Amino acid sequence: MQSWRRKALLLALSASWLLVLLGAFPLLRLAVPTRPRAGASQGWPRWLDAELLQSFSQPGELLEDAPELPQGPRGGSCDWGACFDASKCRGGGLKVFVYSAAGPVSETHRRILASIEGSRYHTSNAAEACLLLLPLTRDSSAGECSPVPPQWNGGRNHLVLSLHPAPCPRTFQLGQAIVAEASPTVDTFRHGFDVALPLLPEAHALRGGAPGQLRQHSPHPRVALLALAEERGGWHTAGTNFSACPWDGHCEQDHGPEQTHPGATLPNATFCLIPGHRPDASHFLQALQAGCIPVLLSPRWELPFSEVIDWTKAAIVTDKRLPLQVLAALQQMPLTRVLALRQQTQFLWDAYFSSVEKVIHTTLEIIQDRIFGASAHPSLLWNSPPGALLALSTFSTSPSDFPFYHVQQGSRPVGRFSALIWVGAPGKPPLKLIQAVAGSQHCAQILVLWSSEKPPPPRWPETAVPLTVSEGHRKVSDRFFPYNAISTDAILSLDAHSSLSTSEVDFAFVVWQSFPERMVGFLTWSHFWDEALGGWGYTAERANEFSMVLTSAAFYHRYYHTLFTHSLPEALRALADEAPTCVDVLMNFLVAAVTKLPPIKVPYRKQHQEARPPLAPEGRGPRPEPQPPVRNCINQMAAGFGHMPLVSSRLRLDPVLFKDSVSVLRKKYRSLEKP
Repeated sequence: MQSWRRKALLLALSASWLLVLLGAFPLLRLAVPTRPRAGASQGWPRWLDAELLQSFSQPGELLEDAPELPQGPRGGSCDWGACFDASKCRGGGLKVFVYSAAGPVSETHRRILASIEGSRYHTSNAAEACLLLLPLTRDSSAGECSPVPPQWNGGRNHLVLSLHPAPCPRTFQLGQAIVAEASPTVDTFRHGFDVALPLLPEAHALRGGAPGQLRQHSPHPRVALLALAEERGGWHTAGTNFSACPWDGHCEQDHGPEQTHPGATLPNATFCLIPGHRPDASHFLQALQAGCIPVLLSPRWELPFSEVIDWTKAAIVTDKRLPLQVLAALQQMPLTRVLALRQQTQFLWDAYFSSVEKVIHTTLEIIQDRIFGASAHPSLLWNSPPGALLALSTFSTSPSDFPFYHVQQGSRPVGRFSALIWVGAPGKPPLKLIQAVAGSQHCAQILVLWSSEKPPPPRWPETAVPLTVSEGHRKVSDRFFPYNAISTDAILSLDAHSSLSTSEVDFAFVVWQSFPERMVGFLTWSHFWDEALGGWGYTAERANEFSMVLTSAAFYHRYYHTLFTHSLPEALRALADEAPTCVDVLMNFLVAAVTKLPPIKVPYRKQHQEARPPLAPEGRGPRPEPQPPVRNCINQMAAGFGHMPLVSSRLRLDPVLFKDSVSVLRKKYRSLEKP
């Protein structure tokens, strides 16, 4: 009997527990949010009892945070393989044809044309073009978009470029065209096919652009921690002592807030809070230029050039619904992390965003990388100085082949150097110079570029290294052509009037191996601003400061020959051919613009100073000051670059025990001090 009672009691308890569980399960479901789907936008949790939440929410709050209905992407299922014919680009690379305006040329159209014409991408023949570029610009008189070109073909192999958001109403279907527009929304942007551009102001520089404004990388205790972007275009700063700072810009314990206005210099803040709405994207470039780390609050627009730029190294993307947590994280961020982020903002601004020309060239370079594959520009080249625009994939796709990444990879250039001797008028064979250079233990070969009207001599001296003589085209710029015969990374550029000893060559090469991205030379010039003439000038007078080394006796990396030939505008190279001395200025401009560093000077014997400044006409003695026509070329080149890239230095590297009062037998480079 007792066993039967125990069984009945256990059965009743089990039934009651089952009823409790079945009754409570719907209640549990009300408190558990549904699991978010992969790839879905993350808004507020989707509660099953949403009708109850309506009573406790502000009007429009749920509507604002509700996920937007996905809009169909432009061109349906269009992707790179289906909508772009890359076979047209395999032969000559990316060639771009820009459609001309049907009516009056707008300012935006003119700026686009100016940034592409003269570049390595441009072609004036639409038949040989790989990409047809259609700028979307508004005709100020008619207020309509540019008409559809006759070669539209559904948009295939077309790039529709819009530097400013919605410049005009689109009256045609984009179809298979690549769309490059400013701050596209994440819902309509086609990843891997479209290109996201920054939101540029109307007065953005055409080329060159203003430098970054960051003067101190580490935060100063008295510098504002935050700058909050405001709707009217200004900034609101908040000090470091505050308890809470909501996104409406009203911060507690904010002592002396500072207001700025559109176009003014950004406050010296460490972090810039930028709301996620599309109109606020205009603050993004201002933050980059000022070195203020952008903190994007749930952005609804695609970050510019997100396909290639790693924005985790320069910006912070966070949730706007977590203000206290975000502020606490920013206050506790290590200074080393802050320093790295601020440095990266300055690099990205200078490399890709400071001018219209850089923005358009970056867009075209991204498309060219798609054509040649993902390995055309590794992520290191895009996200490390000097940037992918100055690391041409036609030269190499390996970072170790460029002169800029040896420090990051913990390596240094190996091997020897090639001597390139340019012989112009009057065409005397540099026999003594050849013997001195061939005697260097680091010399691999000697190439003589004969550019004189006189024929070269039939016989040349015997040397311990290979000697090759080739005829040039009597242009000074020919000496910087990327000749296939040059087999080494290091080049010793010389002319027939140079006079160097073997010890000087050996020491200069050893110095270059420690600084492969710079030019290392013997004779120097310096540039200066002439207040009387209102322009730049330069002088060969010896002083304690210099900014250029002459290419008649200088070491540099062979990659600069590729940049000189394929990256510089044709107008600048033509200017160097017209005034031969300008070729020294142009090469120094190029290297300084890439590295942001000055050249390095090494010692030379006194008689070299009396020899002549290289490239003087006909070799008729020294010339302490460049002639006025030659002086003017520095201003034309500064205008071509959009800024003055030269950097001055007072550094000269000497060998150990150089000119010390010790026995000459203890010195490695003994001939450096001989009279």
